Amino acid sequence: MTTGDSIDRDASSTRAIVEALVFAADEPLSAHRIAGIVEEVTPPAVEDLVAELNAEYLREGRAFRIVSVAGGFRMVTRPEHALWIKLLHRSSRPRLSQAALETLSIVAYRQPVARTELEGIRGVNVDGVLKTLVERDLVRISGRGEGLGRPLLYATTEHFLEYFGLPDLEALPRPEEVELAPADEAPQPDLFEPDVGGGDPRP
Repeated sequence: MTTGDSIDRDASSTRAIVEALVFAADEPLSAHRIAGIVEEVTPPAVEDLVAELNAEYLREGRAFRIVSVAGGFRMVTRPEHALWIKLLHRSSRPRLSQAALETLSIVAYRQPVARTELEGIRGVNVDGVLKTLVERDLVRISGRGEGLGRPLLYATTEHFLEYFGLPDLEALPRPEEVELAPADEAPQPDLFEPDVGGGDPRP
């Protein structure tokens, strides 16, 4: 990529470019992807620039920060503003039911897992719940098992990591630490997506 500014660009403008890329991306943006876009910047340098941006946000009392999630960087609101974000999305973002949360939890910890195993653990039919989770892009069909009839196997998606703010599956709490939240308090993404005003629309 040729930008024409690789010679004159200073550290401040490079930091602003990284900030703009993370802000404009509609999915987590990896350090390698950013380094491939911005000339003469390495992935470790990108991580340093993100750290500098977060220090600046904290120093200036900004309502947002950049976090590592699903293998990349994403701009999110700070936890202390979660209540207001929930109020904003309460009427517009469908929440996960208790049944969906329980099924999703089993998939997350036992993946890849067959429907029959899910039903054996939950003791109820999960066809409808699985359909919802697949439609919400939280669960995907990851292959087929080796058992009778080669049943479909289910696993979590990249969007699952993004939805719950996890950098990877290793960040899942230990099973004994998990407490499923009530359905009306199901975790919701608190992504910072302000209006870009007169600029180009987000992709």
